[in-house]
Amino acid sequence: MHKLLTDSPGKVMLLLGNEAIARGALEAGVAFATCYPGTPSSEIPEQFFSISRETDLYFEYSTNEKVALEVGAGAAVSGLRTMVTMKHVGVNAAADALMTLAYTGVKGGMVIISADDPSLFSSQNEQDNRYYARLSGLPMLEPTTTQEMKDMTVAAFDISEELRLPVILRTTTRLNHVRGSVELGSLRPRITKSIFKKDPFHLVTVPAVSRNLHKVLLDKYDRATKMADNGPWNRIIGNGKWGIVANGVSLNYVKDAVSDLGMTDDVSIFALGFSWPMPNAICSKFLQQVDKVLVVEELEPILEHDLKAMAQEMNVTISIKGKGVGGLSRLYEYDPAMVRSAIAEYFEVEYEGALKLDLSSIPELPARPPNLCAGCPHRATYYAVKQAADADTIYPTDIGCYTLGVSAPISMADFGICMGSSVSSSCGFSRATNQKVISFIGDSTFFHSGITGLINAVHNNHQFTLVILDNGTTAMTGHQPHPGVDTAPLGVERTRISIEDVVRGCGVKDIHVVKPFQIKKTIEAAKAAVNFKGVSVIISQEICPLFAKAIGQKGKSRVFHVNPERCKNHRICINQLACPAMYLKEERVFIDKNQCNGCSICAQICPENAIVPLKE
Repeated sequence: MHKLLTDSPGKVMLLLGNEAIARGALEAGVAFATCYPGTPSSEIPEQFFSISRETDLYFEYSTNEKVALEVGAGAAVSGLRTMVTMKHVGVNAAADALMTLAYTGVKGGMVIISADDPSLFSSQNEQDNRYYARLSGLPMLEPTTTQEMKDMTVAAFDISEELRLPVILRTTTRLNHVRGSVELGSLRPRITKSIFKKDPFHLVTVPAVSRNLHKVLLDKYDRATKMADNGPWNRIIGNGKWGIVANGVSLNYVKDAVSDLGMTDDVSIFALGFSWPMPNAICSKFLQQVDKVLVVEELEPILEHDLKAMAQEMNVTISIKGKGVGGLSRLYEYDPAMVRSAIAEYFEVEYEGALKLDLSSIPELPARPPNLCAGCPHRATYYAVKQAADADTIYPTDIGCYTLGVSAPISMADFGICMGSSVSSSCGFSRATNQKVISFIGDSTFFHSGITGLINAVHNNHQFTLVILDNGTTAMTGHQPHPGVDTAPLGVERTRISIEDVVRGCGVKDIHVVKPFQIKKTIEAAKAAVNFKGVSVIISQEICPLFAKAIGQKGKSRVFHVNPERCKNHRICINQLACPAMYLKEERVFIDKNQCNGCSICAQICPENAIVPLKE
């Protein structure tokens, strides 16, 4: 039995933050869950994926975040308790549906996870998704600990059902991936089937209907404001005249700093968990009981601006600051030392800080940039395609493992902004320049948002080559399935969609399906595709070696080594492939047999045939 199905109220478990959210959903009686995987949210749907194989919980990895939200909307409007999970940039894809779903509302509780990523640990930006609550008019909750992640998830479902609105639960990477003790509650029974009651003049958003629905949403907003004021998630801690406002993980840093600095009796902490709508009554009380305020919030100065506006309306003249104090900025995530220093500076408390160790005698650690894994088929594809390209070829890329093609010596990534952009931007590059354009996209990303760009390219007679890197899984986020995956080894039944059939259905005439470890044949195919007049597509098919190992589909194959008698030390293998299994020792090339995956790419490109299977 999955550990999150443990029905022992009061038992304490050590859980990952994302596991705590999943447990909270189960305690709330979630019956329907959808997602598109994205770090730092990926572990939440992984729990549901496993649990759905043991219970009657319905779960799916949807094609993209917009689809996930719309699938979830159908279930929630029908009355089922539903959770939809995604990372922060995924909300951009889902926003079209989100804005109007706020108008129609839901019947069953619906919780939307937005996992933000300050410091861009695995993302292309670090946008602050608190703005989405303000833009949509939907309630937002922000937990601070693993216990709150579980408890607040349960509360979010109840709030959603009471208001008949989706509720956004916003987390950040530091919370998603923290581990902490969680006291379990009881598991509510799931209601997995319902009857949809037709109400087109509430659920079909033609202008005449939406005019009324907007008023309904504003009425719900007023109700939500009262809930934020009267509920347990917003509270003032202490009675001091120095005020500190904090949300999310920053609240933990503030509590520690106040204790460390001996300021407990001097400080009032405004802990903001139900962060939107702003709890007007509590905010007013807080601003009237303190002499100055420091706002500690990662990324944008949203609370800082809200409190300044509120103070002005109340004619309260006190100092309210946040960004610009100490190291508090709009960039990156905070840390305890930064917050402690900023609090000491703002309230003029004596603080020397921790003594820094003298590390001048210790050499700096070598840089370890992200790299494609040893035996990754993408490396072979990149090499083959480069042999068919001109020096000034433009390489639009996409979001996934293949983004790592930006690094030398591959250096085949020139533009990438979001999922699917490689295909669509290639249309612009091909028209704006006379340069060759070869774009890269992964299999999961192609289904996510590459198809529409490809249709656009064919319809408008653009000229470029699209390389679809099909490694049989959604690799970068942890090997989740997508519509093109054979799910049988994962123990679930899903209809597999052929990428080649989809590409052909989009109207592409020149299609090449290659096995990238067959270097010569792949180079020939790449040359033919690049010289085609129009839109050509290369589908490079080879399973991700890590995924293959995980599902027991592929054991460790031959290990290669460098024959020193043949090697002329040209270093083509290192200089053009940069496989992490290869290294230099005393100016000679060696292969780490523990990392070598046996893909044989290096052996195929060595001019002296000096790289051969190792015989042990």
